Amino acid sequence: MRDHRKRLRERFLLGGATALPDYEMLELVLFRAIPRQDVKPLARLLLETFGDFNRVISAPRERLLPIRGVGEAVICELKIIEAAAQRLARSRIMQQHVISGWGAIVDYCHTTMAHRETEQFRILFLDRKNVLIADEEQARGTVDHVPVYPREVVKRALELNASAFILVHNHPSGDPTPSQADITVTAQINEAALALGLTLHDHLIVGKSRELSFRAEGYL
Repeated sequence: MRDHRKRLRERFLLGGATALPDYEMLELVLFRAIPRQDVKPLARLLLETFGDFNRVISAPRERLLPIRGVGEAVICELKIIEAAAQRLARSRIMQQHVISGWGAIVDYCHTTMAHRETEQFRILFLDRKNVLIADEEQARGTVDHVPVYPREVVKRALELNASAFILVHNHPSGDPTPSQADITVTAQINEAALALGLTLHDHLIVGKSRELSFRAEGYL
């Protein structure tokens, strides 16, 4: 077992993440949490349960705990990886010009939201030069609904002295097609923003494998 761990670490150091399949990447993460046990069966069980590496590390604690072999140490290691990935993605967009770094914005939203099992609503606030000055979660919801209040959105923009903002939320179903409720609340927020001299640049809906832009699709 010790030799297997050593060989796996060496392969990773030589070839990076692309050199390893998902179950071996997951083994590397589990090594620290379970130091003296074969972790391959648990890695495979986690992948069978959640689907892929990304969904395993972003799975909520309450869904991880019932799995045989998963304890607080395992959950801690998984959540450290998740937090590190999100922090790295976030560092690439904060204080950056949004228009020129649009690809990084989309990547960040996908990293932080694509694999969530419930809806989350975020707002990216921009200054007069379209530089990102704040990224805040405004609400969490269920598998198919998240409460959003236009007055609170524009109020927060004014508090931050923002001139513009981008709305972002995810669809746990994987399909980023907007619902009628999505379209309606976006129109309400846009109307409230315009009344106060604020600009709503876009509303991104994050799906499992792609994102939808309200601006590109003609909803804004």
